[in-house]
Parts: sequence; structure tokens; C-alpha cells
Amino acid sequence: MDFAADRYERMQYRRCGRSGLYLPMISLGGWQAIGGYRDDDTSRRLFFTAFDQGITHFDFANNYGRPPGASEQLFGRILRDMPRDELLISSKAGYRMWSGPYGDWGSRKYIIASCDASLKRLGVDYVDIFYHHRHDPDTPLEETMGALASLVQQGKALYVGISNYHEPSLSAAVETMRRLSGPPLTIHQPCCNLLNRRAIDSVLPGAAAAGMGVICFSPLAQGLLTERYLDGIPGDSRAADQAQGGLRERLTPAVLDGLRSLASLAADRGQSLAALALAWLLRDERVTSVLIGASRPEQILANVAACRRIDFSADELARIDAVCAAMAL
Repeated sequence: MDFAADRYERMQYRRCGRSGLYLPMISLGGWQAIGGYRDDDTSRRLFFTAFDQGITHFDFANNYGRPPGASEQLFGRILRDMPRDELLISSKAGYRMWSGPYGDWGSRKYIIASCDASLKRLGVDYVDIFYHHRHDPDTPLEETMGALASLVQQGKALYVGISNYHEPSLSAAVETMRRLSGPPLTIHQPCCNLLNRRAIDSVLPGAAAAGMGVICFSPLAQGLLTERYLDGIPGDSRAADQAQGGLRERLTPAVLDGLRSLASLAADRGQSLAALALAWLLRDERVTSVLIGASRPEQILANVAACRRIDFSADELARIDAVCAAMAL
């Protein structure tokens, strides 16, 4: 397969904390887009389009897909036609993957077994980043962080990180890894977007102090921060899919009015609503990358364009804050 020769000129890259790792400002994930959701040919077009745009980072977890694990299996088939050494592949463990007491949370047994299974599904010898997916209140951090350290020592992961850890758990995890003389926690993956800003106070300061990079998942709030729902709920949308939980319930009249106001503000800037939402995150240099999903190649192209304008005036930021506050999500 021949990929675009100028792909690395199409993307901007940011250093991940104090490490030597660089991430594209836009990364592509397999959470709700592939593996039981899209067939191989459609998914192949998505990943190839992303790579042609300089997106080198592809993010998974053990439980992504229908059934769980399907996303990694699908990407493993696609990966055979891509240059492995030019890619960053990440996976995670921390949510329920199999039944019984050893298929969830943060025990050493679960984390090591999960990573081994992910490597088999992906068809690789190592992942570039392996995360613990969520803080486990019942397992000592020494055990969880020790398991991550073992993955690096065993050559199964080059870097390790955490996801969904908020203060004080974030700083405790960093200190625990230091006390164990383990590898540094290189990256944190929190949910963060215009409508969910908790991580701005509970993740970004601690991650920056620890020298960690940050990659924000759900930067478009599962599609809310796009033009998709401005005129109602399309039949083929996530909100129309009963499996997507409460997404439909979030589309209240106040939220719809706010989304239309944000879309108007974005249009004044010459951007789509999605591009504005991504740019709003990327304007903060503590954010290394934003993790998008996609069901069509055109969405990837449009989101990559967000990297081209991430500056905001003070007035624009104030207007965005006021609109989001009125939405009361």
C-alpha cells in the first residue's frame, strides 16, 4: 500500500510531556467506530485516510467493540498493510472484559492477562502505550502500578499511562510509580470537552507537574459537539441507537439552543462546530492530542483541519464559556 508521501507535513505533532514521544495533535480511536460497528473495508478506509493525514496514533482498549475485543481484532487485520514502526498503538485494561473476579479493575493478574490478550488480537509483539483504564479503589496502587512496570520490563509496552484518574488518585499513582522505581507514567487519557471540563482542574495541573502528556477522549462529546443534531436526531446517529445509553436524553431544548449558538460562533470563525470544539482543547499546550472517532473518511479530513486554527480571542472564549454555562450539562 502506498501512502501519501507528504503525510507528515499535513499534521502537527506535540511532545508527550517530558518524554521523547511525539503524538499527532489528532489521534484516532476505536471506541465506538470500528469492531462490530463498521466492516473491514470501511474501517480500512478510515485508518488509511487518517494515516495519509499524518495521524500515526491509534487507540484501543481490551473491551472496545461488539463483542469486546472486536476493535483490536479488526485493526490487527488492517495493520498488516501498514508500516508498524511508524505507528503508535495503544490499548488499556480496567473495565470488565470477562466474567469472574479476575476480569475487571486493577489487579496484577487482570492487567497482565489483558495485555497478553490484546497483543494477540492486534497481532503485535508490543504496544507503544498501555494504560490502566480507571482507578481501582480496592486494589493497592503498588499492585496496579507494579503491573504496568512489569509490562515495560517484559517488553510488552514501550510506555505506560493512566486513564480516568482524577486528583488525588493521579498524583498518588505518579508517586507510587516513583517509589517503585518504575517507568514514568508518560500519558494520561481523561474525558474532556467543552461540555465536560472536570479534567481541566483535576487532571491537567497534576499531569503537567509530573511531566505527563494528556490526550483527551470524547472531545466532541460523543458527537454532540457537531452539526449532527442541530436539526433533530438522524435515524443513523448514535443518539438514535438505543445501545448508546443516555445520549438522546442529553439533547434537551437548552442543549440544542446552546449547540446552535456554538455553531454560529464557529461559523463566524470560519470553522465547523466540531473544529471549534477540537481547537478549544488544543489551544492549551498541556493537551498533547485529542482522540477522535469517525465513521466516514470525510470526518477525519474535517477534524484534521481543526489543527490549522487554534487561536481564540478573549471575547470568543468568554462567549463560548457563557453559552456552555447556560447549557448546564
